[in-house]
Amino acid sequence: MLRNRQALIPYLLLVAALAGGLLWYQSAQVPQLGRVVSTGKMDVGGPFRLIDHTGKPRGDADFRGRYMLIYFGFTFCPDVCPTTLAVMAEALGKLGGDAKRVVPVFITIDPERDTPKVLADYMKAFGPNFVGLTGSAAQIKDVEKKFRVYAVKRPLEGSQGKDAGYGVDHSNVMYLVGPDGKTVSFYTDAISPDDLAKDLKSKI
Repeated sequence: MLRNRQALIPYLLLVAALAGGLLWYQSAQVPQLGRVVSTGKMDVGGPFRLIDHTGKPRGDADFRGRYMLIYFGFTFCPDVCPTTLAVMAEALGKLGGDAKRVVPVFITIDPERDTPKVLADYMKAFGPNFVGLTGSAAQIKDVEKKFRVYAVKRPLEGSQGKDAGYGVDHSNVMYLVGPDGKTVSFYTDAISPDDLAKDLKSKI
C-alpha cells in the first residue's frame, strides 16, 4: 500500500506544478478584467508611415515628444471598436490639461473601405484630437505585424458574390507609445475609463 502511494507522488507533483504554472501565467501574463499590462521595455511597435484622415502623410516620428494611445480597428465594426474608442475619449477627458500630452490614434485594419474621408467622418464622433490613419494594404499589414495585431477578414453571414460584405476579426488592445516611440504599456478592452485615466496619469 505504501509503495503504491509512493508511486503516485511524482504524478501528484507534476499536476501541482502544471496547475501552479497555469495560475502564474494567467495572473502575470494574460491581460484580463481591465488590468493594465506593463513590462518596462516591450518588443512591440515600430516606425510606420501612413495617411491621416485629412489625406496628409503621417508617421510615428511626427508624434515625438508626446505619447500616442493607439487602437487598431475598422469603421464598419458594429460595437467593439466604437466602444473602445469611446473609452479612450472618456479617459482622456478625465486628464484635464494633461490630455494634450497624449494623441489618440486610430489605425484602420480595413484600408479597402476606410479611406481618409471615411475616417474623417468617423473621428468626429470621438473628438477633435483623434487622428485616423490608413494606407495601402501592404503598409497596414506592416504596422499590424510590428504591433502584433491579429486581423482576419471574414464574410458576413448570408452574403455572397464579389460584392459580398465582410467583417474583420481582430485583437482588441490599446497601446501606449512613449514620446521616444517605444511602447510602454497596453490595455485590454475591459478596462474602464476611470482605470485607464488613472494609469495614463501615472505614466505621462
